[in-house]
Amino acid sequence: MAATSSWNPVFTHPSKKQRSPSWARSSASKSHLRLAPRRVDAAAGGGRAASLAVLSLLGTKPTVLVTEKLGDAGLDLLRSFANVDCSYDLSPEELCTKISLCDALIVRSGTRVTREVFESSGGRLKVVGRAGVGIDNVDVSAATEHGCLVVNAPTANTIAAAEHGIALLASMARNIAQADASVKAGKWQRSKYVGVSLVGKTLAIMGFGKVGSEVARRAKGLGMHVIAHDPYAPADRARAIGVEMVSFDEAISTSDFISLHMPLTPATSKILNDDAFAKMKKGVQIVNVARGGVIDEEALLRALDSGIVAQAALDVFTEEPPPRDSKLVQHENVTVTPHLGASTTEAQEGVAIEIADAVIGALKGELAATAVNAPMVPAEVMSELTPYVDLAEKLGRLAIQLVAGASGIKSVKVGYASARGPDDLDTRLLRAMVTKGLIEPISSVFVNLVNADFTAKQRGLRITEERIVLDGSPENPLEYIQVQIANVESKFASAMSESGEIRVEGKVKDGKPHLTKVGSFGVDVSLEGSLILCRQIDQPGMIGKVGSLLGEENVNVNYMSVGRTARGKQAIMTIGVDEEPSREALMAIGDIPAIEEFVFLKL
Repeated sequence: MAATSSWNPVFTHPSKKQRSPSWARSSASKSHLRLAPRRVDAAAGGGRAASLAVLSLLGTKPTVLVTEKLGDAGLDLLRSFANVDCSYDLSPEELCTKISLCDALIVRSGTRVTREVFESSGGRLKVVGRAGVGIDNVDVSAATEHGCLVVNAPTANTIAAAEHGIALLASMARNIAQADASVKAGKWQRSKYVGVSLVGKTLAIMGFGKVGSEVARRAKGLGMHVIAHDPYAPADRARAIGVEMVSFDEAISTSDFISLHMPLTPATSKILNDDAFAKMKKGVQIVNVARGGVIDEEALLRALDSGIVAQAALDVFTEEPPPRDSKLVQHENVTVTPHLGASTTEAQEGVAIEIADAVIGALKGELAATAVNAPMVPAEVMSELTPYVDLAEKLGRLAIQLVAGASGIKSVKVGYASARGPDDLDTRLLRAMVTKGLIEPISSVFVNLVNADFTAKQRGLRITEERIVLDGSPENPLEYIQVQIANVESKFASAMSESGEIRVEGKVKDGKPHLTKVGSFGVDVSLEGSLILCRQIDQPGMIGKVGSLLGEENVNVNYMSVGRTARGKQAIMTIGVDEEPSREALMAIGDIPAIEEFVFLKL
């Protein structure tokens, strides 16, 4: 399963093989999903939908405001459907003034679409289109609150980004930038700028999504041996183009070149740090055309100065533009470009067409598969399903963090235990939230009811559902939800069921989601904060020992339960904590002789 996001830190017992967390990249197409008409209260956004219908009946075109340069092909497409106002370099105040006259807004990365913009629209703004992938300049939460759809254009720049990565790779290997500057300075230093050949060298692709796989194809054409790390990508897809999937540690420790193609999420932030550089071969060369924050830039500078990293080629930075006096930018062994990954004529035109198509579809009453926020849900439905929605997402988040290995996730089964009949329980929203929990922690994509099935399909993830019929009162929608992931290894062996799947199960108690089963072990812990799961020998004093270690770290325990197979045999201790313990504290827990394995999981 592959594509452009969390890289949650997971600690296992020192005696166990260390495995890296999972993540994936997102992709989408321009296909659309038609929304069936439904009655909506005008106060909740129905007035906006009705206004479009009135405009259509009157033959009046909607107005689209474009605040940054957009390709002519996209503008022509927009003008065939709407009145287009191209107003560039607007101040925040000018944007807020204009927006009340617009039905749609198209931006790139330079325009901040804040809560004030949505409030100033007076309810007229129906769709915001981001011409590109990242949407960190759009307040998606405010957009949803104001009934405004947000769409992006994530696919059109794939080839451009891959080509730029290969260009930097070859330029770095042959010292092109340094040699060019030297000759222009009047020097002729042939012996100083002897490069290295790419043929026969090992390239590690970190993130085997659309861009990563395109880089791999081109690198294979250059005669390189290509390996990749992306636990969310199926190994058979990689093998089809001659790429071997490996663990994170193997990828960074055995490669001559490393090319980064992962999203920037809280979990991937600074994933290449001092610890990672220490595991690399001396003289490794690194290319980054993904996101600047995935590299600890100070750690990279130290690795360059020590010779661990021979060269780096960077198109992206933590702060853009970087400071003028940046030691990393000025370093002799660093080649830099100003975020040019998508900057080709063809890519710019493709992005323009993709975002124009999505915006027009939204204005017609369609929702693009690239929608990043969900449509409004009726209050009465949310009132009943809210605790179960939260439970479904958190079970998905737990399950994905328990996956280990590089085989990829292909099959997930979601079971719903309920006394209600099939027609009285629509599980689409719950399935979407499980998908959200599985994908969002390891991806930069936003998953919702609209794009959940599409997003899973794009990653080769098959999600099946099973109804577990119970006797009793149908007053409550569900008794429990069960999530199983088949054909994978687990970072926590006790999470495997008797039939060999990772299995987690939970229910709603007192309005809050609780974890009630891990593998074959019954537990009972509130799904708040974070969790520590420990498999131990059942003996007196274990709760006290672990509690004392956490207390010394000033970590508050909000919940604790122990489930065992039999007295004096194996048991699972489940600990809910409000704060994240230090690595040292977690390792101290693992050093307790009676504890056989443990894992830390973020919710």
